[in-house]
Amino acid sequence: MIISRREFFRRTLLAGGAAVVSAQATGCRAPGEAAVPRWQIGCYTRPWDQFDYRTALDGIAEAGFRYAGLMTAKGKSWVIITTETSAEEAAAIGGEVRQRGLRLLSLYAGDFPVAQSVNAGIKGLRKLIDNCAACGAPNLMLGGVGDAKLYDNYFTVVREGCDYAATKGIGLSMKPHGGLNATGAQCRAAVERVGRQNFRVWYDPGNILYYSDGALDPVEDAASVDGLVVGVSVKDYRHPKDVLVTPGTGQVNFRGVFDRLRQGGFTRGPLIVECVARGTAAQITTEARRARLFLEELTGQTT
Repeated sequence: MIISRREFFRRTLLAGGAAVVSAQATGCRAPGEAAVPRWQIGCYTRPWDQFDYRTALDGIAEAGFRYAGLMTAKGKSWVIITTETSAEEAAAIGGEVRQRGLRLLSLYAGDFPVAQSVNAGIKGLRKLIDNCAACGAPNLMLGGVGDAKLYDNYFTVVREGCDYAATKGIGLSMKPHGGLNATGAQCRAAVERVGRQNFRVWYDPGNILYYSDGALDPVEDAASVDGLVVGVSVKDYRHPKDVLVTPGTGQVNFRGVFDRLRQGGFTRGPLIVECVARGTAAQITTEARRARLFLEELTGQTT
């Protein structure tokens, strides 16, 4: 079969990206590099998003986590890193993560302007990917799309973005997040539509319940993402419409969800707490520690 030079280059990049992901997942490492545990138990900044992101990072470290995810915080924008963030700002934020002895695993960087045009969307997503690389996160998590009129263009942008991300060794993922990607099945359809090895699912069991008004059990839904999951936003749920719940105290059957995800091939990778019960910064840190201990008991692995 004859393929173009461009297609050969694209396939080579994607294969290389897949190899990097595989090496990270299996714990392969360079001489002198610390071993990667089977489960990378971490926490996003979101629980402390009424405070500056540095307060969130302090809380994550104090709660005993080794891994972190950047999401939201109090600042000039609710989402910490956006298309308006400069590469220098993103690098400085990544430096703050490392100063606390944390390793960054996931970046949620908000939207890109696909509503303006496909070209504007591609430019915006490339900026997010650049910022992901600058801050040192190996995975950029996307929220998906809710407007059916934008669906085709959104995933055209994602497809183009995957090829660019592969050149930087970055994976893209999408979580169940309402709209047209509220369930695992909808996320699978999007992944298959994009058709790139470095675009996968970042599962969120709490959102499965939230966006179905408690009707869809994530233990059942998880079967629809077999073979696609590269990480989990650890989020619980309490009816009606409450995800500001410390994992293990709500309605999500996490043991059942994790068993089903493992059955589907997710046998190692990031488990990052996204929400806990609200309170003062100190109280949130206490709840985050409870979430960490819950995940350690659930996985049989200490952080």
